Amino acid sequence: MPQRPGALYDRQLVTLAFALMSVGLVIVASASIPEGISLANDPFMFVKRHGMFLVMALGIAWVVLQIPMTRWQQYNGSMLLLAIIMLVLVLVAGRSVNGSVRWLPLGPFNLQPAEFGKLALFVYLAGYLVRRQNEVRERFIGFMKPMAVLFVLAILLLLQPDLGSVVVMFVTTLGMLFLAGARLVQFIGLILVGVSAVVTLIIAEPYRMRRVTSFLDPWADPFGSGYQLTQSLMAFGRGSWFGEGLGNSIQKLEYLPEAHTDFVFAILGEELGYIGVLAVLALQFCMAAKALRLGHACLQAQRLYEGYLAIGIGIWFSFQTFVNVGAASGMMPTKGLTLPLVSYGGSSLIIMSVAVSMLIRIDFELRQASAQARVREA
Repeated sequence: MPQRPGALYDRQLVTLAFALMSVGLVIVASASIPEGISLANDPFMFVKRHGMFLVMALGIAWVVLQIPMTRWQQYNGSMLLLAIIMLVLVLVAGRSVNGSVRWLPLGPFNLQPAEFGKLALFVYLAGYLVRRQNEVRERFIGFMKPMAVLFVLAILLLLQPDLGSVVVMFVTTLGMLFLAGARLVQFIGLILVGVSAVVTLIIAEPYRMRRVTSFLDPWADPFGSGYQLTQSLMAFGRGSWFGEGLGNSIQKLEYLPEAHTDFVFAILGEELGYIGVLAVLALQFCMAAKALRLGHACLQAQRLYEGYLAIGIGIWFSFQTFVNVGAASGMMPTKGLTLPLVSYGGSSLIIMSVAVSMLIRIDFELRQASAQARVREA
């Protein structure tokens, strides 16, 4: 007997997503209380917003779940064009926060086009790799075309400025091209160019240079350029093995800036300790691993578009987690990237939820095709 279509989905993937969202809701509620009191005399100001974003994210993810993957493949170019238009609009009519123009004001909601741009790029790139697979493997021009698209997006993002999103896009694009069979010598040359470009961009902007020097030795200027990182490290230190207990963070009392957004992981470490940190990292690792394994299974089944997209999402999730955790723990300079499905931020939460919904849809279609093949064989 064939399985009911409703049963053909990855329950573990859904459970992982809900677990990360739940952790995010709890930690954002705890970390944002002092900020909410300071700004609006409402300790639950940010958790109310985060809850609203979470409901929106789940609603949009449910709609995305109904869309066949063939539609994404069919309209991947239009999606990329929309992302470029949005990135141009944010430079013209965007809202400035902390010196960066990254948000489009849409009434009560501020949209961050960079988050949509990441997803649009990977959806487009998966389609390109299917259409031009032989060209990517055999000709240099086939390798450079997607890099030219990335270059356009990078210029628009750097004008905001948003170097962190550019780095995530660059690494994920390289990973997808590598798995599509591009030549190794092309990667070596491009990595050298990319590293040189990042170094140049860091040297060219004083604030980026301060971030790098504070990352190398934050204690040299603990009340200046190294302030945010030293406060984050103190949060981890206070957490020890089992943490100070949920709600008992000291660093969130306006000692650590951006405690509920970029540095939410530090508050998590302070309140839940090393064990809590390991648990959240394990959830993120399992999410990325599920995406990569799903991509591999799709490629084995000759479902190339779904395979490349799932792998791209897996690389995206894992690298962005690495950057966020690395910045909070002093392993990397701060980049202003969210922790997937955990940090406060409507645009990030919605787009990450859409990406997870795509993974669930890809898995559903793969299982459905496998079930139908078994029925035909029987």
